[in-house]
Amino acid sequence: MQKRNVVNSPRLLELKNTRRKIFIRKVVIIVLGFLLILGSLVFISRIKQLNITSVETTGNKVIDSEAITEFINTEIKGKYLWLFPKTNILLYPKNKLQVNLGEKFKRLTDINLSMGKDKKLIVSVNEREPEYTWCGVVPPQNDNKEICYFLDKEGYIFDEAPYFSGEVYFKFYGTTGKENPAGVYLAKGYFDKLITFKNTLTNINLKPVILYIEDGEDLKIYLSRSGANILGPEIRVKKDADFQKMAENLKAALDTEPLLSKFKKEYSSLEYIDLRFGNKVYYKFK
Repeated sequence: MQKRNVVNSPRLLELKNTRRKIFIRKVVIIVLGFLLILGSLVFISRIKQLNITSVETTGNKVIDSEAITEFINTEIKGKYLWLFPKTNILLYPKNKLQVNLGEKFKRLTDINLSMGKDKKLIVSVNEREPEYTWCGVVPPQNDNKEICYFLDKEGYIFDEAPYFSGEVYFKFYGTTGKENPAGVYLAKGYFDKLITFKNTLTNINLKPVILYIEDGEDLKIYLSRSGANILGPEIRVKKDADFQKMAENLKAALDTEPLLSKFKKEYSSLEYIDLRFGNKVYYKFK
């Protein structure tokens, strides 16, 4: 008796073909539906009423508005996946724009983006105020023209400064770790302590004009002194010192003889005052 081939029976083959056709039909429907939805989304995303029409900047004084606008227009040019425009008000890269604007224009801070009337992108910013300058790794020994950068009150180096003669801004020197220092926080972690010490020196009738952060553990604060050599007397301290205590020791020494009289009469010959050795105050005149 011949065995019946159940697997290849006409009825089973017909059932398999039917299932295959149903499966293919479902796939086609899903693909067509996906393409229809995708096409609709692409169409909607390109509607003029849903796209940024222009850029307006507020709060900037030094940075040119056209430069900011040109940068943003470049950033939002093109499409995501060659389909969705980056100018769409729901899709434009807001966070990335904020970060990139800050990196491109170091002077800018508090960058905020929002949509205004008529789909205008409003770029609201503040600009860092120059408080000090950074002028190199090591203080020069003569009055040659220097390339300096502005620092804000937090020690952030943000922009090249124009040339100033004389003591217009308090100057910092020291390694920043970068060839172009813009975008670096100088003396991060203890910059505020340096400024406090500098202000304390001013309050006790000294005139600090330069602070040099050496590669080791020492700092040198140079006082103002006219003459061919721009570097005046230096005050030596350690980076990890108790600056308040150092200032108190210095004031006590300046109010006590013999330094009291020598400082007043022979200031032009003062070379240094050293505060690195506990409560001791060492000094040297030429």
